[in-house]
Amino acid sequence: MQLYFAPLEGITDAIFRRVHHDTFSGVSKYFLPFVSPSESLSYTIRQEAEISPALNAGLPAIPQILAKKADYFLGMAKVFADNGYPEVNLNLGCPSGTATGKGKGAGMLKNPDELCRFLDDIYAKAPLPISIKTRIGFDSVDEWPRLREVFSVYPIHELIIHPRTRNEQYGGTAHRDLPLSFSAFPYVYNGDIFTVADYQEISALFPGASAVMIGRGAIANPALFQEISGGTPLTLDLLALFHDRLCAAYLKSWPQSAAIGRMHAIMRYMFMCFDAPERYRKEIGKTANLDAYSDAVSRLFHECPFKETPSFVPNRP
Repeated sequence: MQLYFAPLEGITDAIFRRVHHDTFSGVSKYFLPFVSPSESLSYTIRQEAEISPALNAGLPAIPQILAKKADYFLGMAKVFADNGYPEVNLNLGCPSGTATGKGKGAGMLKNPDELCRFLDDIYAKAPLPISIKTRIGFDSVDEWPRLREVFSVYPIHELIIHPRTRNEQYGGTAHRDLPLSFSAFPYVYNGDIFTVADYQEISALFPGASAVMIGRGAIANPALFQEISGGTPLTLDLLALFHDRLCAAYLKSWPQSAAIGRMHAIMRYMFMCFDAPERYRKEIGKTANLDAYSDAVSRLFHECPFKETPSFVPNRP
């Protein structure tokens, strides 16, 4: 079964992907954080860096588009095709109010008839294979049967399914009792895979899945893909190596304040590899320059016990 790295906005940028790929093995595809095109197909300097073929050279990188207008999607898809990407992913899963309020992401699931018209247009004129990342509904799991009907008639390259509704966000538990398989195209399971045991459970529940996609679990434990594939599990030394390579790469490309800010965001996941890291979390969160940050991180790695099974810990009621 293949292993996909889910995109996390503000975390899995081009630098993170490159350093992760150079440090760990096991990832079959890295999905890029979405681009939301306008009529002019313009994008920010940061987005341009994210989708640059040069920065993603040698990586199995797949771009993702967030759009509700077929012309915008197709225009951006052509840009990706012209730049040599093998496929493009349509984001129907983003649950943020900013996206859904504009009828994008999971907001497109609210009206299956409109979604059909959109899919008719993009699949009729697609310049390259289109995969889809979706949730199982907007308000209720009862919407899934109708959405299954919609998806089943299109030549979807792969359907990546996160079995939660938009309103559930990332809370509660994923609906693993729903029928997720399709006969016409491959399907991929995404959601709540934080350990090797989680992966094994999903593999048993969905033996027909062509791949699994992992996001938060692979930020907290960046060796998770490697371990699932039979490689070396995460150790304190390996985590420290990854951290130091990441920090050095950001400092080489970004201003110090921006680099430290990004490392703060990544550390929120890395803290989950340690037992009782609260004091260190506060110390590191207060740092604003490289010397203070490096000293605080060094204390964490040298003083705080490393978990026997490091993994993401969801914050659930």
